[in-house]
Amino acid sequence: MPRLPEPRIDTFRRRERDGAPVNDRRLARALDAGEFVRIAPGSFARAFDWRTLTPIEQHHLRVIEAADRAQGELIVMGAAAAAVHGIDRIGPWPRTIDIAVPRRGGGRSTGLMRRRGFSDLDLETVAWRNHRITTPAQTAIDVARECGYARGVVAMDQALWQRRPGGALTTIDDLTRVLTEGIRRRGQEQAERALCFASALADSVRESQSRVLLDQLGFPAPSLQQRFLLPGSRVVFSDFWWEEFAHVGEFDGVGKYFDPALLHGRTPEEAMLEEKDRADQLRRHVRALSRWRTPALRDVRELYDILCGDGLPSRLPRPPAGLQIGPAAW
Repeated sequence: MPRLPEPRIDTFRRRERDGAPVNDRRLARALDAGEFVRIAPGSFARAFDWRTLTPIEQHHLRVIEAADRAQGELIVMGAAAAAVHGIDRIGPWPRTIDIAVPRRGGGRSTGLMRRRGFSDLDLETVAWRNHRITTPAQTAIDVARECGYARGVVAMDQALWQRRPGGALTTIDDLTRVLTEGIRRRGQEQAERALCFASALADSVRESQSRVLLDQLGFPAPSLQQRFLLPGSRVVFSDFWWEEFAHVGEFDGVGKYFDPALLHGRTPEEAMLEEKDRADQLRRHVRALSRWRTPALRDVRELYDILCGDGLPSRLPRPPAGLQIGPAAW
């Protein structure tokens, strides 16, 4: 079942006249002035409220607005279903909503909806609002089939994530069943590869991306979420752990320093000092600790140099300048 809470901002629909902007002229002025944004045809929100939402929440709200104004039942799939379930991605979300339709007589795509034709609608779905939506397992497989191995790993890791609030969305068994029992479609092999590499232990899309890149750069396969006991009986978990080399690796996202939901009442400065203390204590338990941020995931030579410079061996030579691994834009 979908797990991501619905975004909580005020929306305004022209056909309902349920609040400002109350007429077309005022609406046009508000849009031109940047005070409002168009979520979907006939649906708007205040720009300030819209900017408080994360990209996945923004797409989730677009899906809701598209579904609520639709005539007849929809089968929501692809990126649209991923946003509703809380299966995040790297890179921008599409401006259109993915809808499954019969290949014959399914209607045409519009500026809002991208209708994807299937000769046999054997997609696994559940009820959602007054419509149908592909299950988390089906959704992750569809993403892998359409977007390729690397993004497929991210989607499957997200669906399997065992520390997700409320629990994982699906299981390896469910993913395997949907992939093997359904009709073989274009992109099947890359979905199968992604499933073989998927893990329930990656806590973020950037950790999943790091896993893919570490493998393709020739580094040994790490263990994920290794437990360490620090002074004061403090338990911490590392993103990556290479036991043979006593080497810890961590993706250092900036959200932990600036996102109010992750700060838990601390200031950014307090969060940075706490993270530094954690890293210093962890270094006393291991031989090496490597940390990287998003730029190293865009320039894979930087990631390679960080890990090799800290003593982790690779079976492959240093990649050439400009090498792109995985989707070019991620």
